[in-house]
Amino acid sequence: MKNKKNFGVSTWLWQSPFTTESISLFPKIKSMGFDVVEIPVEDPTLIDDKVVKESLAANGLEPTICIVFGDDKDLTSEDTSKYQSCFEHAERCFSLAANLEVDFVAGPLYAAVGKARLAPAAEKKAEWGRAVTNLKTLSGIAKNYGLDIALEPLNRFESDLINTANDVVRLLDDINEKNMKIILDSFHMTIEEQDIRQAIITAGKRLVHVQVSENHRGIPGSGLTPWGEFAKGLKDVKYEGALVIESFTPEIPELAAAVNIWKKLADTQDAFASEGLKFLKNTFK
Repeated sequence: MKNKKNFGVSTWLWQSPFTTESISLFPKIKSMGFDVVEIPVEDPTLIDDKVVKESLAANGLEPTICIVFGDDKDLTSEDTSKYQSCFEHAERCFSLAANLEVDFVAGPLYAAVGKARLAPAAEKKAEWGRAVTNLKTLSGIAKNYGLDIALEPLNRFESDLINTANDVVRLLDDINEKNMKIILDSFHMTIEEQDIRQAIITAGKRLVHVQVSENHRGIPGSGLTPWGEFAKGLKDVKYEGALVIESFTPEIPELAAAVNIWKKLADTQDAFASEGLKFLKNTFK
């Protein structure tokens, strides 16, 4: 997707996993006023790219793609089968993304989500090195599809490797590949960053995607996030990409357990999306 100012929402707000049938959400998403739909690819074999592409065009929506690695996929692991699994899964996702004509695939693709523990310094150093080496390989696979990769810092409860903008910039500097970029998520930032605006400035021109929800994963504008500073930071770096609402529904037990959401965060998921969009449009002008 070419960089321009627009607003999006992740289908995770309503469903998991995304399948071809999830295109039934597109008319509603468009009618709410969104320009972008974020497709979280959990299982690419469940998605018919031609049908999805046709529906995106019919509804006037642009796609973004995000992926995560589960316990069996980890670029920091000593187990070579785990990062081979990463490469194979990512390539299937890259193929789908290229067919949908996006510019990048986003996510915390350095390790398995939820890998968070106090490891000895020597082990941490070894894992960092494996992440750098394996992300160079992943970068090369993405280049074959004409794609950038946007790496996402996660909060300390979901990762012990990359938590802040400083962390991800250091990782990108070590990888040293031009197609490695940054995604920032306001939820993780409110937990880990000391200064939201400065974190965005630290990411700088490598910031190609932004996800938003509140510090409690609720509707943007309903919590403690310093949105004024967030908006100033995006202006500082002349960010022109999308702002995508990412939260989850507690009505899908597997998804709720994965993200520790045990209660409703809005009267309805539709209200979450529409109220969030209204706030974003008023805040990020």
